[in-house]
Amino acid sequence: MKLFDKLRAGSRKDGVDDAPESQFFTTGFHDAEVSSLESVVDWSQRSAEIGVTKLSRSAGGQRLLELWQQDKYMAGLTQSDKERCIKYFHFYTVKAGADLIAQGETGSFMVVLLRGAVAVDRMQPWGDRLRLTEVRAGSMLGEMSLVDAAPRWSYCTTLTDSEIAVLEAGDLDRMIAQDPAAACRLIGSLARRLSLRLRKLSARVAATSPGG
Repeated sequence: MKLFDKLRAGSRKDGVDDAPESQFFTTGFHDAEVSSLESVVDWSQRSAEIGVTKLSRSAGGQRLLELWQQDKYMAGLTQSDKERCIKYFHFYTVKAGADLIAQGETGSFMVVLLRGAVAVDRMQPWGDRLRLTEVRAGSMLGEMSLVDAAPRWSYCTTLTDSEIAVLEAGDLDRMIAQDPAAACRLIGSLARRLSLRLRKLSARVAATSPGG
């Protein structure tokens, strides 16, 4: 597979800024037939729209590490893996009522909720938002679109003032190029989360279908 070819080709570099980018996730938006990268909503655009404040890397990184230590899906990553992955995240505070992710857009970033609460809603054809769930610290948002470059499936809106960690496609590309072992384990964690989410959704559909 193309992704694993990139991971095998990547080589570990001591500095996070010196190695070439793999461009796998950036070019993935072309592979998904996005008409133009101008139509991709990146984090710089979203953060300007909702207004965010930078959170110190030490505070944000420590909080993310604490959450990952309790996360069963991150069990495949060593302490060193987690610390190296965290170097590629950026940290922010955001006010209540902000749409971190909007349904239907093509976004090039994912979010980890560090503190606070976020509503996950889906807009209905008649214009109402259907509340799907509410998530708390440790939850990942938008990882599916980061992986497959498909349009976002729902709105993710902060219910309280919150702290978040953001991973952009370009930074994930850099991680693959510079630290492929840690990147592979992180992507494996994302895949396990997505698999479980799809299984739960399938079970819910089966339970509500005629004869289910």
